[in-house]
Amino acid sequence: MQRIAICTASVISLMMLCSTGAAQTLKKVQDRGTLACGVSQGIEGFSQRDDAGKWSGFDVDFCRALAAAIFNDPGKVNFVPLSTQDRFNVLRAGDIDVLSRNSTWTLSRESSLGLMFAAVTYYDGQSFMLRRSANIDTALELGGSTICVQTGTTTEHNLADYFRVNGMKYELVALSAPAEMLQAYASGRCSVLTSDSSQLYAERAKLPAVADHVILPELISKEPLAPAIRQGDDAWQLIVKWTHFAMIAAEELGVASANIDAALSSTKPDIKRLVGTEDALGEQLGLTRDWAARIVRHVGNYGEVFDRNVGSRSQLGIPRGINALWTHGGMQYAPPIQ
Repeated sequence: MQRIAICTASVISLMMLCSTGAAQTLKKVQDRGTLACGVSQGIEGFSQRDDAGKWSGFDVDFCRALAAAIFNDPGKVNFVPLSTQDRFNVLRAGDIDVLSRNSTWTLSRESSLGLMFAAVTYYDGQSFMLRRSANIDTALELGGSTICVQTGTTTEHNLADYFRVNGMKYELVALSAPAEMLQAYASGRCSVLTSDSSQLYAERAKLPAVADHVILPELISKEPLAPAIRQGDDAWQLIVKWTHFAMIAAEELGVASANIDAALSSTKPDIKRLVGTEDALGEQLGLTRDWAARIVRHVGNYGEVFDRNVGSRSQLGIPRGINALWTHGGMQYAPPIQ
């Protein structure tokens, strides 16, 4: 009995330590009055800045949703553009609160970098883009190609693995930024461009003749893209994680920015818990009862965010595919909000 009591006390102490550290992160954000969000230096549909300095995109909207949950104001975000090489170091140094930047969730990044990935906001995979005139329909026909890849990414390792396993040779052109890769591809320095499928759609949209370039259907890797935070911030991880789940749950329940006021009067238990008219689940996160309603009102549900940034209502036109809800053949699924 004594040993059990000691173990229980240790567990409680650990939980209190984690909770205290995480509460400090939330308090830091609240005291500062803004959320510091790390994003890419410019990927169309995911995070880009216009001539007036306004940020938009799928990853940008996730941070706007966090700000809406915390402040009831999606504008209270300071966006920090980060390179592939700098992104994790800046997060670890505490200069940003969350990294929402096309970063793949891997074991080594969590085990060796002191990071945690909150939830998969976008299921992606590595593919290839090439000129339609090459008349290539499958990645297995790419042997002997000159391929542009961004160095310092999982993409580079996946490429090597795929060609080795399939007994194919290739010539590598390793570049440090997406803009350099696209320029090299457009100039003919490489005949193939490889990256996450989502990024290939974004890069293709920048080319003068979009229809002249094809993205092969094969995905040669799993690329679960997820927002990252520092380890030890358990309560902060809950807020980041459940912000995503709230947007998924809202889409599942048919709650959107256009009908959020009607949802506040709903008698359905699941909707009442989501919008905070029943139970006090938001307060358990250190937020307000209506935290999820704030997200939907100011930013929208997951489907709205997807469609306007990368999907059917965007220039990219990426199909929902595996990012559809689980009820529509996809993988996006929210645990119960109860």
